[in-house]
Amino acid sequence: MTKSSLQATFYPESTFGGFSDIDGTIAFYARVNALIQPSFRIVDFGCGRGAQSEDPIIYRRELRCIKGKVARIIGLDVDSKACYNPTLDEFRLLRNGSWPLENKSADLVICDNVLEHVCYPETFFGEAGRVLVQGGYLCIRTPNALGYVGIAARLIPNSCHKSLLAKTQPDREDEDIFPTLYRCNTVWAIRKRMAISGFRAAVYGYEPEPSYLNFSKFAYGFGVLHQRFAPSFLKQAIFGFGQLL
Repeated sequence: MTKSSLQATFYPESTFGGFSDIDGTIAFYARVNALIQPSFRIVDFGCGRGAQSEDPIIYRRELRCIKGKVARIIGLDVDSKACYNPTLDEFRLLRNGSWPLENKSADLVICDNVLEHVCYPETFFGEAGRVLVQGGYLCIRTPNALGYVGIAARLIPNSCHKSLLAKTQPDREDEDIFPTLYRCNTVWAIRKRMAISGFRAAVYGYEPEPSYLNFSKFAYGFGVLHQRFAPSFLKQAIFGFGQLL
């Protein structure tokens, strides 16, 4: 069965609009959009090349695109090709661990599926706290190291990730695949780091439809059961929303 037919079988609501009721991208960016104001200066940490602009689901694509909704959105990335990201107002290249931004120059930081690639999480949280104004927001979505995808990613060498993802997510471009480290990827680790860095936070597990398991109806069915019954700390993704005190 194809990905779309599996989704339609287990999540029939997805045939109306193209997304399920538990779509993780929609859930995450709905809350981001609820926080932003027209005057905000936003930092997209690990912005990438802007693959979200190619999303065929118009509602999800427009929800995820922040440009035009705020005063300015600045992208940060270690890859210079991210300068072509069409969803940014400005791009700045990341070197070492320091962010090329002034103190208290941003109102909100987005870190979407990037924390698992970060070598020094303490530096990331420290820099986020430095560039945010008091009351500014840090919004994180990242894979859970305790979920089955996170466990597999840590057991399988990074050198094999591209070939494996080519089978499980054939629409994903090679240039969007980076080595994973998982150095701060549990609910407890993110809560602790948020607290140390001066944020009041809500950090919790979230699980969308099992897109990584669409290679098999049996595997996908297992993923659906896991999505519905697994406890929060074992969910596939972690959402973290913090406000700098």
